[in-house]
Amino acid sequence: MASRKGSLKQKTERFDTNINKRGNVHKSSKKEKPFTVGPVVLAFFLFVVVGSSLLQIIRQAQSGSMMG
Repeated sequence: MASRKGSLKQKTERFDTNINKRGNVHKSSKKEKPFTVGPVVLAFFLFVVVGSSLLQIIRQAQSGSMMG
């Protein structure tokens, strides 16, 4: 029974010393990427989205319909 109390006391002391360290992560351990999407891919995506919306507007203007 005495060994249980000793091991419980050791676990409690370890927990008490660790409780103040939680959540303190050094920024150097985190690797940050400046761009997740390359500029070429972003430009292509914008070209497709803007181009398709312009084509849709031109088609609607030629057909004369106001609703989709």
